[in-house]
Amino acid sequence: MAAADHLRPRRLRHTALRLGAAGFLLKDTAPRDLITAIRTVAEGNAMLAPTVTRRLIDAFADRRSPDTHAARERLAVLTGKERQVAGAVARGLANNEIARELGMSETTVKAHVSRSLAKLGLTNRVQIALLIRDSGSR
Repeated sequence: MAAADHLRPRRLRHTALRLGAAGFLLKDTAPRDLITAIRTVAEGNAMLAPTVTRRLIDAFADRRSPDTHAARERLAVLTGKERQVAGAVARGLANNEIARELGMSETTVKAHVSRSLAKLGLTNRVQIALLIRDSGSR
């Protein structure tokens, strides 16, 4: 069981849990709750302070995979407009729909798609959609 006086030291929580701590409470945990937590851990279960649980869930949900990082790096070569068009392509919009949504001509949309494909070394719109998906963008 690990305890901390506040929630800031994320590394402490993660290290304690990675090293096998079966619980993590804050130092201001009420004595009655501390006793319950010790019994819970002694029975072989885990015990986390509710605020710690929420932060761990948030941290896990936000974790980026190496593939996500690589996809974001690849997309970094695109201009803002090219990224907007790529995002619309990834949502399955046709050129005329993208033009309407972004307030540009269909010819401009086609130019952005073509430049994006060239910059990214891709050959089709599906590949753009997959790269956008891998980046975690929408």
